[in-house]
Amino acid sequence: MKKGFQALTLRLEYKMLTVMMSILLLYPGYVAADMEFLSIAENAIVMYDAPSLQADKLFVAGRHLPVEVVVDVDGWTKVRDSSGSLAWVQKKDLSQQRYVIVTAPLADVHQSADIKSELIFQVEENIVMEWMQSDIQGWVKVRHRDGQTGYIKVNQVWGS
Repeated sequence: MKKGFQALTLRLEYKMLTVMMSILLLYPGYVAADMEFLSIAENAIVMYDAPSLQADKLFVAGRHLPVEVVVDVDGWTKVRDSSGSLAWVQKKDLSQQRYVIVTAPLADVHQSADIKSELIFQVEENIVMEWMQSDIQGWVKVRHRDGQTGYIKVNQVWGS
């Protein structure tokens, strides 16, 4: 009798796990995004420790700061920044326009996606640049705020 009860319990646990996994797959808004990058849409956006205007304010993020979407819930988005910090921001304060932030102490931007191509300019750490495309493996096409465009190694930026 005891073995039959244990087998029944295991089957029920397996079924419950299957149902829970199905729910997570059917409601993707509650599941972590697969490397979706957005940016802060306006200047001086408050980042919170919970999805509420009454939550503690963690810091103020500047326009164009790239963030990775962790989860969306009821008009709020939990995001991760380049340092790995997590915070909540109102979804309306995010932009689909993508940006990257330089993580290397000094990064080279080249004319083409080739280390041997002409060096156009160099960028210091923590400079934010517009993401233009990343369809060439290992490289990201970027635009500096001064208008210069070029290719930077993907391992020298965050947000691509």
